[in-house]
Amino acid sequence: MAELDGKTAVITGSSTGLGRAIAERYAAEGATVVTNSQSKARAAEVAEAIREAGGDAIGVEADVTEKSDVAGLVNAAVDEYGALDIMVNNAGTTVEKPLLEQSPEDWRRVLDVNLTGVFFGCQVAGERLINQGGGGQIINMSSIYGAGGVQGRAPYNASKAGIENLTRNAAVEFADHGIHVNALAPGYIKTRLAEAPLGESAGDDLEWPYVDYAEEQIENRTPLGRFGTHEEVTNCAVFLAAGGHYTTGEVLTLDGGWTSFGWGSKSR
Repeated sequence: MAELDGKTAVITGSSTGLGRAIAERYAAEGATVVTNSQSKARAAEVAEAIREAGGDAIGVEADVTEKSDVAGLVNAAVDEYGALDIMVNNAGTTVEKPLLEQSPEDWRRVLDVNLTGVFFGCQVAGERLINQGGGGQIINMSSIYGAGGVQGRAPYNASKAGIENLTRNAAVEFADHGIHVNALAPGYIKTRLAEAPLGESAGDDLEWPYVDYAEEQIENRTPLGRFGTHEEVTNCAVFLAAGGHYTTGEVLTLDGGWTSFGWGSKSR
């Protein structure tokens, strides 16, 4: 029996990267899945790929900064599959530039997608799970930078710190209903965004420290000596989604020891 047989999951921002990896893994573990993107075509493409691999999925266009759109995602899951069991609030964005150059629009956009989108996801999923009689899993995607600072990512870091405390608050409020709320905080994982230097992704001609680490610097900074993989992240996402654990209000960090490393570099 697969880990998620009989469960239905909604994963926001699941057309690329870790969101897509989680959607595909959940389907492989037996879940029925609602994939999501702001692009209807991209959401549908992932759902089609899951179906071609033998899974069951539908794609739904939604903007997580609009509560009505998030409600539409959950309603689509219920209409298609009868219930909601797992909500993964994964959609995110960033703007990489020095703090003094971040515009009000930059700040609001990142906070709206990363933090307000998770807030709406917790609200809508929590209400649905309670109305179903309780139980279920809400998983919010944070980052190692929710617990620290790094140049050029002030709105992103602030949003992830907010997600972690929102996770704790939702866990406390929903506990009486048997709903578990946890967060995953990945470090450097081999994804499209992680492979693009910050200055390049921002379209700016920036120099260190406003560009990302080179691959060898990341490996040298990480006690395990390498990037994480999609499989390692999805292993943890399946553990939380499957239930049967005494875990709620926690931030599970997946960083190869990055945040624990006091010295900061394995070599000179």
